[in-house]
Amino acid sequence: MYKLPQKLTAEFLGTFVLIFIGAGSICADQMIRASGGSGPGLLGIAVAHGLALAIMVSAVGHISGGHLNPAVTIGFWVTRRMDAMETLLYWAAQLAGGIAAAYTLRGVMPEDVWRAVRLGTPTIASDFPVMSAMILEALLTFFLVTVVFATAVDERGAFGKIAGFAIGLTITMDILVGGPLTGAAMNPARTLGPALASTTWIGHGVYWVGPLFGGAVAGALYDVVFLKRGLASPQE
Repeated sequence: MYKLPQKLTAEFLGTFVLIFIGAGSICADQMIRASGGSGPGLLGIAVAHGLALAIMVSAVGHISGGHLNPAVTIGFWVTRRMDAMETLLYWAAQLAGGIAAAYTLRGVMPEDVWRAVRLGTPTIASDFPVMSAMILEALLTFFLVTVVFATAVDERGAFGKIAGFAIGLTITMDILVGGPLTGAAMNPARTLGPALASTTWIGHGVYWVGPLFGGAVAGALYDVVFLKRGLASPQE
């Protein structure tokens, strides 16, 4: 049984890698395009995020559960798999990992590159309504957290060993749809780190309200409908 400090370290490290690779792929795309080349584009960026998440969930999932996202953790809180204090500590570790990754990326990337893409901070498309953006982020996160519960939580499932792969693919497919509209963050830590390091705060609330709501609903719904726990405590 791993102790809480070990779990928090795993959450910090996993989130660091996710944000560094995810936001870094956007910076790399900009660098290649600025030099006249053809960057990885939306597909490459989606795959980079998906691979980073799949690898880190597989690497630290046995230690901390591999949440790497406050929206996943809130799904565990509403279903009483985590108490309030542990939830807040997980959030702190995840947000700290995202912030550290963003500032590290800012330090290694050329300034003109990271400024051009605001360190990969998710933003809402100019002609896309804020309410629609919030709903889309909630839906994309709902899909993600549902897959987390189905593959990493549900003990009756036969797919626990591929949880990381399935979760990574979910991120990839979500970004392919939502990337051009909202950036498809699905994760407050994915937004806060780059936003803080690049001082980009436009529409920032969308990336908290949407994912946290979607994650909470997904956790509660899976718990009640499929696990039939009725939000019972882990001891029951």
